[in-house]
Amino acid sequence: MIRVQREDFDAGAELNGFCAANGKVGGVACFVGLVRDYVGHDPTAGETVRAMTLEHYPGMTERQLAAIEAEARGRWPLEDCLIIHRHGRLEPGDRIVLVLTASAHREAAFQACQFLIDWLKTKAPFWKLEETSDGGQWVEARSSDDELAARWAKDGNR
Repeated sequence: MIRVQREDFDAGAELNGFCAANGKVGGVACFVGLVRDYVGHDPTAGETVRAMTLEHYPGMTERQLAAIEAEARGRWPLEDCLIIHRHGRLEPGDRIVLVLTASAHREAAFQACQFLIDWLKTKAPFWKLEETSDGGQWVEARSSDDELAARWAKDGNR
């Protein structure tokens, strides 16, 4: 299931609902992405982020997320999958994304969850504008994110 929304989500409530229904599930993996309060990967080297605005094209975004989810379901024996991705203006500490994967065995759930996050980071059509004390700046793609996503293209698994 895919949801693209402006509103916040309750990760605990989503997880409880996700786990409630399927007796075939032996493992659930969960990832929650948050807005950081600094630019880049080093919290001591960058500027402070006041807010981040995520933009997207409705319709196109949902189709691309569905294709990414379908790819994960084709690679791993998933019983269920949930992707919630927010858009709009978010502040440091706000939740951006939730990915839940469920499988009969933990390894498939772990790998599928990691795959989904790596591909969402690089292939999902969201544009991020960081607000700092110097104004706004668009977040550029990072080669380190591309490298993480590329490992899944080699043989379909880690």
